[in-house]
Amino acid sequence: MGVITLTSDWGLTDYYLSSVKGMIYKLYPDAKIVDISHNIPPFNINEAAYILKNAYKSFPDGTVHIIGLNSEESINNPHVATLFNKQYFIGTDNGIFSLIFEKEPDKAVSLDIMQDSERFTFSERDRFVKAAVHLAKGGKIEELGTVREKLTEKFSFEPVVSENTIRGMVLHVDNYENLITNISESLFKKVVNHKKFEISLRSYTIKNIKKAYGDVSPGEIVALFASNGLLEIALNKANASSLLGVIAKDPIIVEVK
Repeated sequence: MGVITLTSDWGLTDYYLSSVKGMIYKLYPDAKIVDISHNIPPFNINEAAYILKNAYKSFPDGTVHIIGLNSEESINNPHVATLFNKQYFIGTDNGIFSLIFEKEPDKAVSLDIMQDSERFTFSERDRFVKAAVHLAKGGKIEELGTVREKLTEKFSFEPVVSENTIRGMVLHVDNYENLITNISESLFKKVVNHKKFEISLRSYTIKNIKKAYGDVSPGEIVALFASNGLLEIALNKANASSLLGVIAKDPIIVEVK
């Protein structure tokens, strides 16, 4: 049974999601469909890349991921299928693949698949599904189109490091309103190196790292490393983003004392 995942900005109130699932089942009744997220802010490929980058590693080899954002095709941004870390990703080459992958994919092809509809506003259903089913059934990626030597690059924000300071940013606000930053545990340890430090976020200062949310009292601010290895700022059993007045792309500074 092939696994096909869906990540999109469709939401849950329109027919888009059910239509794509229906087409998958029509072409491949034995498919196993997994919804990663359909609440991505419209057209926000950075958010979609963050979600998919942290989700796909939990899936088995051969999984096919359909990306349903900004799917309109152009000469510069063709529809592509890629192979990376033994999994397949299908979407529009608008830079999102470079945000998901840590390096160049193993293979990439520009899709050469005819669609049944004469309308070109729903490529996920009319084109991506055909490619996904082909791959989920064990078909070769090379059979889907022509080799694409280079993918469109879009660069993510990286922390700026000086001798005693890391200047990062809030990368993502999750459903609990926890603040996920772009500062990794490995970078933090390299710069801080067991010395005293201060984490500054707006007017708030944190001077230690905890292992779990419950290591502080309810409503108290806590810094810890999330399951994906990134520095996270949260309020125990409360909403950090709303109560602290912090949103995505706000700066965060780690300073060694």
